[in-house]
Amino acid sequence: MKFGIDRLLTESELRAPLEGKRVSLIAHPASVTAQLEHSLDALIERGINVTSAFGPQHGLKGDKQDNMVETSDETDPRYDIPVFSLYGEVRRPTGQAMSTADVFLFDLQDLGCRIYTFVTTLLYVVEEAAKTGKSVWVLDRPNPAGGPVEGTLLLPGQESFVGAAPMVMRHGMTMGEMGHWFIDHFGLDIDYRVIPMEGWKPGKAPGYGWPQERIWINPSPNAASLNMARAYAGTVMLEGTNLSEGRGTTRPLEVLFGAPDIDALAVLEEMKRLSPMWLRGCRLRECWFEPTFHKHAGTLCNGLMIHAEGQFYDHHEFKPWRLQALAFKAIRNLYSDYEIWRDFPYEYEFDRLAIDVINGGPALREWVDDSEAEPGDLEAIAHADEESWRETIAPHLLYG
Repeated sequence: MKFGIDRLLTESELRAPLEGKRVSLIAHPASVTAQLEHSLDALIERGINVTSAFGPQHGLKGDKQDNMVETSDETDPRYDIPVFSLYGEVRRPTGQAMSTADVFLFDLQDLGCRIYTFVTTLLYVVEEAAKTGKSVWVLDRPNPAGGPVEGTLLLPGQESFVGAAPMVMRHGMTMGEMGHWFIDHFGLDIDYRVIPMEGWKPGKAPGYGWPQERIWINPSPNAASLNMARAYAGTVMLEGTNLSEGRGTTRPLEVLFGAPDIDALAVLEEMKRLSPMWLRGCRLRECWFEPTFHKHAGTLCNGLMIHAEGQFYDHHEFKPWRLQALAFKAIRNLYSDYEIWRDFPYEYEFDRLAIDVINGGPALREWVDDSEAEPGDLEAIAHADEESWRETIAPHLLYG
């Protein structure tokens, strides 16, 4: 199969409209060709007139470790072109930055999750291009989580940098498809094109979203594996809690939780009692770890490791958002006074609890904290939202 960047580089008719145009690239470390050549190098080597570049959260180099760690603008030392940060003084491209090119190539590897900020970056780029009469091309890449959708819809008024629009947590789209939906949803007038992948089959064995012949490269520092990408639509919620998501270890965001004062196996048993169906599609394993930084640094934590991989992965059964919600509910049942929710600024939102920013509303937190609420209550809300989202995106899907 071919990703969008590989098709652009090898099919001259796709490149032809770029002749005589100034081109900018939005990229990160996973923006590479099938031969692992970075897209910036590959485009310039093929004679494309690249006049600027942009880096999203974590930077073009992917060197910034945590959330709310900003990157500065710089000049590329090899090509002497400006590299603008979309996670620094601004998160939208400025008019000055937009003036550096005619066509903006968007080549970011996504994880298939609304909260992953590259989704919002795409919206901001498309909106600013529409205002300034520029063109945006998405060089499409796989959604490694495949096509399933899951979670509750972001509520009106709950928008943020991790919640661009009313979509569910696990959105089930590629970036190319997402751009089409943004344009339709916001009524944008723009020259927008997708260089689609060739041969990508979401939901099909053996890769179920990620082609086995392609190397996994971290699109952000803590997105270290396909297992993480599959689990992320659930484990990212740990960022809004006092439970460790495994930052400061070699397997961040692949654990259901970790904490020094919680019995992980007891939580697992309570999860099985509450809703065994929500545990399907993966295997949970007790683990111990001591984070070297971040939450509970230097303290031994007991937790549960998620294995949505190999023989333990069932693509059509795995529900990471429900799985994570169930873990929170089990912890609340066993430790009624435990301070699960972390009260701190999250992605520049200072007036809402981080867990509500992450979920696009308070429904999940309220369900966890309500001692009378059952799994079926959350299921009813999520199922309705998921059905609505599937209908909304159906006209924009490119890959079946």
